[in-house]
Amino acid sequence: MQTFLEYKWYVLVGLEVLAWASTFFMFYARYGLRSNKLFKLGVFLTVITGVIPQVVIGIINFFATRELDLFTLIIVVLIIYGATIGKKHVKALDNWVQKKFERKQSQKS
Repeated sequence: MQTFLEYKWYVLVGLEVLAWASTFFMFYARYGLRSNKLFKLGVFLTVITGVIPQVVIGIINFFATRELDLFTLIIVVLIIYGATIGKKHVKALDNWVQKKFERKQSQKS
């Protein structure tokens, strides 16, 4: 547990990188590969690398430190962002990616 607490910021950043990589994979699977199965895999990977681990490490950190420190506060902010305006940002990114792939497909034809 102590090792986790020492490297919690690295864990959080690593999980965020994985979550965004899986988000881009999800977009590529949806628009580039046009695969519903790979798209669903991307959604699954995004959830298990993003939301769930953030909640878990936030809870672990809170119970280990017994205080609302900066780390826990940042996790709370990330979760609130993801549940509110983050959805709009992902939707805008989805629209942008869709347009890029549509333009690329029309150039091939």
